[in-house]
Parts: sequence; C-alpha cells; structure tokens
Amino acid sequence: MSSAAAAPLPAEAEWAAAVAALRGLPAGARVLLACHVNPDGDALGSMLGVGLGLRAVAAELGIGHLAATCPGTMRPPAPFDSLPGAELLVAEEDADPAPDAMLVFDVASIERLGGLADRLQTAPVGIVLDHHASNPGFGRINLVDPAAAATSVLSDGLLRRLGVPLTPDIAECLYVALATDTGSFKFASTTPAVHEFAARLIATGIPVGEISRRLFDTRPVGALRLFGVALARVVLERAGAGGLGFAWTYLTLDELAAHDQPPSAVEALIDSVRSVAEADVACLVKPVRPGEWSVSLRSKGAVDVSAVAVALGGGGHRFAAGFSATGPVEDVVDAVRALLPAPADIRVNSGRISGP
Repeated sequence: MSSAAAAPLPAEAEWAAAVAALRGLPAGARVLLACHVNPDGDALGSMLGVGLGLRAVAAELGIGHLAATCPGTMRPPAPFDSLPGAELLVAEEDADPAPDAMLVFDVASIERLGGLADRLQTAPVGIVLDHHASNPGFGRINLVDPAAAATSVLSDGLLRRLGVPLTPDIAECLYVALATDTGSFKFASTTPAVHEFAARLIATGIPVGEISRRLFDTRPVGALRLFGVALARVVLERAGAGGLGFAWTYLTLDELAAHDQPPSAVEALIDSVRSVAEADVACLVKPVRPGEWSVSLRSKGAVDVSAVAVALGGGGHRFAAGFSATGPVEDVVDAVRALLPAPADIRVNSGRISGP
C-alpha cells in the first residue's frame, strides 16, 4: 500500500507568516541579517542575496536600516569577498543590538550564532532560513527544508513571495550559494529542480565561467603548498567506520602562518580527503585559535556524519557536517572515531551498504 507524498517544506503557512511579518514591519524598521560563524558560500550568498532583495523593496516594506553580519570576524574569505552586496556587511560589534526584524541564514542551531543569538530571541520578527536536517526550528518563523540543496533555495522562495525582481546581482549571490553547496552540481542533492533554479539564475546574464573559476579553480600558491602538507599526513584507518574506512588529517596554526594563509584557505581541503578511495568517512581538523579547532566531516553515502557532528555539538547534513572542538587534535579525532558505526551497525539493503 502506497502512502501519500509528504507535504513540501516549509508549509505554506510558514511562508505566509514570513511575508506577513515583513510586510507588517513598523515604519523605519531596523532589519538585521545574520549567518553562521566562519561563513561559507551558501551562508554569505543566501544572506546577501536576500539583503539586496530587501534593499530593493525597502521603501515598500518600511525598512529604514538594513545590515548583515556573522559572529566573529566579518571579513569574507576569498573567493566570497567580491560578492555583490558586500557593502551591507558590518562587524558583529557594530550590528544593531535590538533590531525590529532578524533573518538568519544557513544556521543549523542557535549556538552557531554565537553572541548574536540573543538578538534573534528578542527581535519581534525572527525568521530562520535553513536546509540542515538537524535544525530544531529555533526561530519564531522557520523556513527550513532539509531536502533543499542549499539555503539559497529558501532565500529564492522568500524573495519570490515578496515580489522582488531577480536582478543579476541577486542571482550571482544565490548562484554562488547553490554552486558551492552542491559541490559545483556534483553532489547527490543536485536534482532536476536544482538545475532549473540554476538556469533561472544564469538567464539573468551572470558570468558563470568567471564565477566558477573564482569558486573552484583559483587558489594562492601558499594554499596549494599547505594542501600538500595536510595531504602528506593523511591517515587511512581501513577498519574505521565499521570497516568502511576512515581517513583524516589536520593542519596547525604554525603551518598556516608558515605559508601565510588564513584558516579559510583550507575550507576546500576536505574534498581532497573525501576522495580517498578506501574510506567512506573523511575528517579534516582545521585550526582556529590555539587549542581550538573547526572540524569538517564528509561521507560518500554509507555513514550519517551529521549524527556524529550533532553528538559533538555541531550539525549539518547526512553526508556533510561539522563541529567545533578544543584540546589536542588526537582527542578530537578520537571523539569522532568513537561515534562512527561499528561493524554490527553496518547493514546491506538491496546491495547497497548503509549506516544507521
């Protein structure tokens, strides 16, 4: 017996509530946009795309002040530092302490907002746009769809419902978000709808070739050499992850300094670790400050790494997740290893290996 298809997310009532809340803002409203700490392409692109859209209809919505921020240092890393709308960005300490409305992008849990979390909790209008399955729904209004390939899909949905015209600048922001979170359209989340969305964005005339080179094919020589350091020390544990294989590596602050690279320069390194043929699970431990790490996890499809990340205070998707940690790097890797499935947890269904 077949069951009825699940209703699409977010529910239309949530969309309607978000639109009504923004259309009901007081005259001269102060609106703050925020994304997660150490923002990636989806976080920044989704946030700035909506920021440009709201600025275009600010008079209609009664918006008097509009700004965007994130916890920590508000200095977008290359290749996101040339995104349209960057002039909207302000440092966390300069962000409005009591906005009339706050919109949050690509944030799986409220903890990822750091010191900005209190603003979301006290703002009369608080809207969360996200696509992480681990998101518990911490906003007053939650536009969350775990099936969406990127948060930019939700951003586009909100802008369309607000009647915002799709300009090339908005399209470039949303395209960068979509392209980065689908791994240049090669991840399993790349559905026909994703290509249709990308086609609509490209139709505005954005320079796709230039954007793609900037995102995926441009890297300082210092970063390449740093990649070499990390890849030379990759550890392959063939028996890890229930016999599916576990590959991991790390970098230190001294190594970043020796190659004159910021922590953001190694964000893409996890994709190289993930390519290890003998491992389903990949782990990259990246330095943030002395004794503090940002950890990226990836799976090729057999292990739900979001469960590991959530257990360690982070979040993410089934095949791509992360968390923050402190202490010696060996302890960080031990914590990950301990949460990976044991052989008894691995099962075979219709010829496909899967995890719990």
